[in-house]
Amino acid sequence: MKLSAARAKNEARLGRHSDGAGLYLFVRSDGRKGWLMRYRLGGKQCDMGLGSYEVSLAAARRAAAEARERLRAGEDPISARRAERVALVRKVTEAEQRSFQALAERYMAKHEPAWKNPKHREQWRNSLINYVYPKIGSRDVAEIARADVLAILEAIWLRVPETAARVRGRIETILDYAASEGLRDAPNPARLKDLRHALPNAQKLRRSEHYPALPWQDLPAFMSTPRANASISARALEFTILTAKRTSEIIGATWQEINFESATWTIPPDRMKVPTAHRVPLSQPALSLLGKLLPERPNPKGFIFPGKRPYSQLSNMAMLQLVRGMQRPTSGKGQARWVDHLGREIVPHGFRSTFRDWVAEATNYPDAWAEAALAHTLKDKVVAAYQRSDLLEKRRELMEAWAEHARPESDLPSQSAGKNSE
Repeated sequence: MKLSAARAKNEARLGRHSDGAGLYLFVRSDGRKGWLMRYRLGGKQCDMGLGSYEVSLAAARRAAAEARERLRAGEDPISARRAERVALVRKVTEAEQRSFQALAERYMAKHEPAWKNPKHREQWRNSLINYVYPKIGSRDVAEIARADVLAILEAIWLRVPETAARVRGRIETILDYAASEGLRDAPNPARLKDLRHALPNAQKLRRSEHYPALPWQDLPAFMSTPRANASISARALEFTILTAKRTSEIIGATWQEINFESATWTIPPDRMKVPTAHRVPLSQPALSLLGKLLPERPNPKGFIFPGKRPYSQLSNMAMLQLVRGMQRPTSGKGQARWVDHLGREIVPHGFRSTFRDWVAEATNYPDAWAEAALAHTLKDKVVAAYQRSDLLEKRRELMEAWAEHARPESDLPSQSAGKNSE
């Protein structure tokens, strides 16, 4: 052993510096250092790298000794190390393929084409990313037990019971899929019957899980807020309210779907909860809003409410973030949030309930018109069988009245202005 740790550290001369028995410290032209094992096999000289100088002299000597042991056993150290690395990679890959996350992604890739609703596909993946992958995503599906499932569910069961119930069902589905693939033999620990004694009654918890909705009486005052905002998110929110549509239906809307002559917006089946196209009668305020957004040369397939990136649609969180940032003027000096009748902060989807409550409480329009406007499936199967029409023209009258109710207070003449005009 000719080298010492101090000499190896200070050595600056280029080339190889022998430690004996085939081990060398190699100094490169750029000043970097590394360890090298030189040996002969079958009459051929071979150089085997043992790592950079970050590997200590003692560790390099141990690695060289192991290489010499392989040579004495008739093995090529380089080939043996390569085979070990391949085996390790294969082992890691197999483990990854057996992980919960890998199985979940394979399951979704197989079944997503049959999920017509984009929001459903998005909710499936997001619920796993947010609540499941951080805890068991890397775990082998064969090892996941009841305690693992409970650790996930107990953290959200009381806070978001509807979401928690769906997460449980999705975990159960993935583990059943793992069993069908031969990757799991144990009983499924996510089955509700095996968890019911460990978790509160989900049905009782879900009874109040409705979207927070603005009281219909507050809508004119609220509408002045987005009107004062120049962002594309504010226009999308206005259009959402005027049409009483879902976020996914709004942000995916393209100019090709709008017929200005017939004042109709046709939403294709792939963005609807029901697998049929849905016609939306556009009120005059809705048409006016679209007219202001219409580019000089509209791309028929271009999004009406584009996102920040080229050719992208508005984010599904954009309107929610906008609503969360809106302040309601108060009689005092401060401002407050817009809330529902329970004091919860409102969300964009809640405006569908605002519309439905307005129809029921403030108008004489039939429920069937409102349900058709919301694209709800009629619960009475007999009535649904006979009612073939989508009530488009009747709904047109309804949506004009809704738009008039939603007219911002800022657009209304003030009382003082009325007196002056007299």
